[in-house]
Amino acid sequence: MRTTSVGVFKVATTGPGDVSGLMAMIGSGAIDPKSILAILGKTEGNGGVNDFTREYAVAALCTALAPKLGLSPETVEQRIAFVMSGGTEGVLSRHITVFTRREAERPAGLSGKRLSIGMAHTRDFLPEELGRSAQIAETAKAVKAAMADAGILEPADVHFVQIKCPLLTSERVAAANARGNKTATTSSYSSMAYSRGASALGVAVALGEIGPDVRDEDVLRRYDLFSNVASTSSGIELMHNVVIVLGNSQSSASAFEIGHAVMDDAIDAPAVVSALNSVGLGVAPQTGAGRALVNIFAKAEASPDGSVRGFRHTMLEDTDISSTRHARAAVGGLIAGLAGTGAVYVSGGAEHQGPAGGGPVAAIARLSD
Repeated sequence: MRTTSVGVFKVATTGPGDVSGLMAMIGSGAIDPKSILAILGKTEGNGGVNDFTREYAVAALCTALAPKLGLSPETVEQRIAFVMSGGTEGVLSRHITVFTRREAERPAGLSGKRLSIGMAHTRDFLPEELGRSAQIAETAKAVKAAMADAGILEPADVHFVQIKCPLLTSERVAAANARGNKTATTSSYSSMAYSRGASALGVAVALGEIGPDVRDEDVLRRYDLFSNVASTSSGIELMHNVVIVLGNSQSSASAFEIGHAVMDDAIDAPAVVSALNSVGLGVAPQTGAGRALVNIFAKAEASPDGSVRGFRHTMLEDTDISSTRHARAAVGGLIAGLAGTGAVYVSGGAEHQGPAGGGPVAAIARLSD
């Protein structure tokens, strides 16, 4: 098995089109553009179907990286996995996290498993396959392929699986109808949840968290079925799933480590602390013995039963503000307070991603050795 070294760089941005921070790091030699495997970002859009800040951010990054890689912008988007999560409500701050990977020799005396990253894609889906068993099965295959790409052998060593998945538009629904097929929903907004949920169930199947016999009717209904490490985001810009697996591997020589915990609900502060503790960190200002926080990645959702620890919440009944925006702000504020920074990756919509109303939270730390 090859040995790799993974780098993780968090870069602040002033808007979805701002690539200056990344270009400065490339110019200084801190980042080799040819080693970039994935970029995860937070943009200040609404996080909904019409959040074009995600597409804008990807276009800006691809255009800036194209001459550095000697590729067209379109080819850059095929080579690098871009996952932009819209919505920086509350104290959340715009930023990107750049993951690099290169071949390396494992230093003598290096002990333990270190951060590793792998990537895979599913095939393109038909509109009528979104939110259904076909998306679950294909995602499960891609997760296993990404694990192999990362050199991760055991499911227990997987701590975060980030997926970018498609959504339905009126045109895509019409195309399915023209073939005599019906989609899981005709609502573009609802389709985001179906796609996120099916993708998360695919992660759960791949990692053995649930059995493989998941049915179409289980999506968005059987909330007892979920993954503890899945994070899925829907977007209009693709028709396949992009799968990024983050975990620890003996084949990695990186200076980073990842760990995770699971929030049972939106105010589960102990789970966030547990995630930080899993990589040797404590509460803000996030320094430990030879370690420093790089970033936290988490999912957030308004509890579908309308309550948090016995008290009713109004997130699902607010017609002025989407429940996903409420949830990002609430969970983002909680995590920011514990992390000591608002530049954390909190994504809304946690269907089948952790228990209902909760979600996974992962932390990456840099090790001084």
